[in-house]
Amino acid sequence: MNKVQNTAILIARILMPILFIVAGWGKMHAYTATAAYMASAGVPGFFLPLTILLEFGGGLAIMFGFLTRTTAIITAVFTLLTALLFHVDFSVPVNQMMFMKNLTIAGGYLVLFAAGPGAFSIDRLLKKNW
Repeated sequence: MNKVQNTAILIARILMPILFIVAGWGKMHAYTATAAYMASAGVPGFFLPLTILLEFGGGLAIMFGFLTRTTAIITAVFTLLTALLFHVDFSVPVNQMMFMKNLTIAGGYLVLFAAGPGAFSIDRLLKKNW
């Protein structure tokens, strides 16, 4: 990969997980309310710690380029599942936008999965391709 590609991947790795890091942080600080919301969609509460781990921890991992490919594919699948579980009631106009947003995010993470972490990453320092 050339310097432009590696720089673009670095910028993408910084920008893409911001939403997830903020969402994970919010879930940590509104744990009970988030668990109730998930339960209203039929998602058991034991998934909340895993969700927080993926959103906050996985977001930081992507940002720093650690376990990039593994985290990217898990995040893509998670985002698609979230779209299907929480945003399919298209009679609510915001759900259409949220569904499409999730498809777009999943697409970005699939590209990151395919491209890898780039040169400016912990994965490259460790010489790992996960």
